[in-house]
Amino acid sequence: MLMAILAVVGGLAVLVWSADRFIDGAAATARHVGMPPLLIGMVIIGFGTSAPEMVVSAFASIQGNPNLALGNGYGSNITNIALILGITALLSPIAVHSQILRKELPLLAIVTLLAGYQLMDGEISSTDALILLGVFFLIMGWSITQGMRQRGDALGIDVEQDMGDEESMPLNKAIFWLLLGLVLLVGSSRVLVWGAVDIASAMGISDLIIGLTVVAIGTSLPELASSIIAVRKNEHDLALGNVIGSNMFNTLAVVGIAGAIHPMTVSPEVLTRDWIVMAGLTLSLFIFGYGFRGPGRISRLEGGLLVATFIAYTSYLVYGVINA
Repeated sequence: MLMAILAVVGGLAVLVWSADRFIDGAAATARHVGMPPLLIGMVIIGFGTSAPEMVVSAFASIQGNPNLALGNGYGSNITNIALILGITALLSPIAVHSQILRKELPLLAIVTLLAGYQLMDGEISSTDALILLGVFFLIMGWSITQGMRQRGDALGIDVEQDMGDEESMPLNKAIFWLLLGLVLLVGSSRVLVWGAVDIASAMGISDLIIGLTVVAIGTSLPELASSIIAVRKNEHDLALGNVIGSNMFNTLAVVGIAGAIHPMTVSPEVLTRDWIVMAGLTLSLFIFGYGFRGPGRISRLEGGLLVATFIAYTSYLVYGVINA
């Protein structure tokens, strides 16, 4: 049991550090080959901040624990909106200026509805997984097109301002951090999954609950760090873009990859409890951030409500484990 706890703690620490190095290396490499800042923000950074969830979920499915993968994907979405954006908005209200993000918010809501529809029959089949991955690649194609066309968008300006250090990073150093970050991501993910499964078995807790809590919070730490840094630099669109992009990747690619590797039977509470919370938070993000009568804005009050929702949801999960 002690070794499993050390594996989770150590695995999460290396996972967060390696994800940060991976993102820095990937963004600097993309800049060297001439990729527009908006495209880097929408694709490279979005992929990078979701890399921990992707790798962890893939290994969980390979090792026969697909519900850990599903819990990680949905739990990370809940954590991203309720905890990360909530804390970020408490530090500084988040103003939304990017037209790209205003297009992605309803898109994220539609993707969330698709996820709920797939859960209604109690499974994520191979066909469901392929549909998720198909939609994911369609959205990536749309993102690349938007990133190439709308170079003056507020999100692109935020990314360009944020990339001062990466722009000066030599190409060979950028590739080194990219590859080292990827290798450590894979290694730490394997250690983390082993530790999480071992703890769940020893304590009689389901893989789903471990995925929704410990693993989801741990793998979402890169988004927390990048969002807080972005909003402190007054790069509000980048802070929100990190979360929207990550949630899109989690819902489509993370769950899609896991389901393609190992189709899963889904317990009813995933739809009636976890998806409901995820969908409600996504709807609230859409209402707060879209800005129906002007620029969208997530105020400190709304940030506080998001954090309170996260605390209530997590407390409910923990209460269920204690009284099981």
